[in-house]
Amino acid sequence: MFIAADLPPDLATPCLVVDGPTVERNIAAAAAYCRRNQLALRPHIKTHKSRRVASLQRAAGAVGLTVAKVGEAECLRNEHDDFLIAYPAADPIRAPRLAHLARACTVRVAVDSLAAVDSLAAAAADSGSTLGILVDVDVGFHRTGVQSPQESLELARAVAGHRELRLDGLMYYPGHISPRSADHPQPFLRIADTLGDILDLWSAHGLSATIVSGGSTPTLLESHRHNPFLTEIRPGTYVYNGANEIRAGLVAAADCAARVLATVVSTAVPGKCVVDCGTKTLAADPCGPAPATGFGLVVELPEAKIVRLTEEHGEIELPRGTDPPRLYDRLTLIPNHICPCVNLHNAFWWRDASGRLTSSPVDARGQLV
Repeated sequence: MFIAADLPPDLATPCLVVDGPTVERNIAAAAAYCRRNQLALRPHIKTHKSRRVASLQRAAGAVGLTVAKVGEAECLRNEHDDFLIAYPAADPIRAPRLAHLARACTVRVAVDSLAAVDSLAAAAADSGSTLGILVDVDVGFHRTGVQSPQESLELARAVAGHRELRLDGLMYYPGHISPRSADHPQPFLRIADTLGDILDLWSAHGLSATIVSGGSTPTLLESHRHNPFLTEIRPGTYVYNGANEIRAGLVAAADCAARVLATVVSTAVPGKCVVDCGTKTLAADPCGPAPATGFGLVVELPEAKIVRLTEEHGEIELPRGTDPPRLYDRLTLIPNHICPCVNLHNAFWWRDASGRLTSSPVDARGQLV
């Protein structure tokens, strides 16, 4: 891992630097966990949006990639040929693009409405392709997903009624479960009960689910517990990690592969310094597990607090009695939520084991459709 002093002094700031060995270690750890527990790994590329990183995930055994938007799948189709669109992407603009992509790749789409089923079926018929379908089930996060086993059955039967669609299974997102739930497994058990009820109902009507897709970075290492139905997981943030994961007790700072290099541009206000990056570099997300801790971590000043971000300014409050950094000193920042931070950058610097830096594009940046 690196700090600002390890980087070339002529590297223009602010910039995003990604430590290759840490990325590779994070990828290897998740892959090993999945092998031990007979789970398929389908990482979400929302965190890195990078062909380079997706290739490493594939080489480590990922069965496919999870994306939110059609454009992300189109951008990364050379890195994998198996995609899950974990987003209700079935409108008249997206559905034809998905159906076209399915002529060359395996494409699965999560749905939670009959309208989505009909839209995707029509697009696949026009394109001469087949789309796999996962029925999206709400297990407690209350964002998308059908609300009952009976609703899931209605969708599953509708999918089975279209020859252009293939009913592959279920998808859920346990975003409401924190790492601390491992000591109190009731949320996991409730999910297992819901899935069991759905699968029993499907079976009674002659339907089955070969895929039950769940998981997240906070629940990654607990995915195998209390849920005998799960077949694959879709973590995303694990590949880089951020201050959210540190504050949640999931990782140490050494596991945070992506960091922002910043320059101190002002020390005029007593008790603080200002760096050259704000919301347009770090993103504005507060720390989910600990909102009062500010907008990230300063590696060189662990007791300092990033108290305010404006567009181009990051204001760092220094502990009482601490001498401020000198003007134009460099600092290394770990953002709270690394995913939107990455999407703000056109490219990042990849740092290999020798310390050599190479520029790498954020290939799927801005793919919003």
